[in-house]
Amino acid sequence: MKYGEKEIREFDVEKDLEIWPNENEKDYLIKITLPEFMALCPRSGYPDFATIYVEYTPDKYVVELKAIKLYINSFMFQYISHENAANKIYDTLWEKLSPKNLKLVADFKPRGNVHTVIEIDSTKQ
Repeated sequence: MKYGEKEIREFDVEKDLEIWPNENEKDYLIKITLPEFMALCPRSGYPDFATIYVEYTPDKYVVELKAIKLYINSFMFQYISHENAANKIYDTLWEKLSPKNLKLVADFKPRGNVHTVIEIDSTKQ
């Protein structure tokens, strides 16, 4: 197994998702685009691809960028629906960062004549 495969397969969100202190007191928006999301359809096993967009206003913490990349890549070997993947990512970031607000958009590539976009926004809950 190559080092990247090993890193992705062994990623543990509880110990490997690095969270750093936010050293800034003012409000600011962090936007992260992750264009290479992949997971496996729980019914067929076919790969599903998406671009994940994350926007958040940090409070006390920010997520380290390589760590979020590895977290997103760790879905590559999971059988998970579009809805569950988006909610799992959102819930993880909400729990780990406790941001002032958080928005996640999972824009899945069309497959079988269906295009799915899942949007979760803390300001609308």
